[in-house]
Amino acid sequence: MFNSEKTEKTKTLTGSRLRSYAFALLTRRDYSQAELISKLNQYAINPEEVVKLVEELAQQNYQSDQRVAELTLASQLRKGKGLQRIKQALKAKQLDTDLITEELQDVDWLNQAYQLKLKKFGQEVATDPKIKARQIRFLQYRGFDMGVIMKAIARSSEEE
Repeated sequence: MFNSEKTEKTKTLTGSRLRSYAFALLTRRDYSQAELISKLNQYAINPEEVVKLVEELAQQNYQSDQRVAELTLASQLRKGKGLQRIKQALKAKQLDTDLITEELQDVDWLNQAYQLKLKKFGQEVATDPKIKARQIRFLQYRGFDMGVIMKAIARSSEEE
């Protein structure tokens, strides 16, 4: 059976050891403030100290929600994700979409969806309802809006 004492993490970090652990985490990857606070609270004795430390790291630009949002956007775009999936990823990291509103407006969502459709289904414009439905479901799952999806699946290679 499970022993609850073994599964519970011992909270021992304070002061300089907590700061060192925070730096160690941030050297591996960028964390949002909420993620970093959550991660540090697993080991820290004092939650208020964690909040102060994270605010200080943000002021000194060691931690930046803006940077995390931009990296998340770039990563999701590389993976072929649409607007809704990107917003979902930002929400999971407890980031505000307002941080990258301008970047989101600059993305050509129709071209993103069309390139994804090309990669998965080829250039041919589907006339069979079953194939069309499959393409729509695929792009919906990826997080694209219905208007963009309909344009992308109806687009032929001459329209590029």
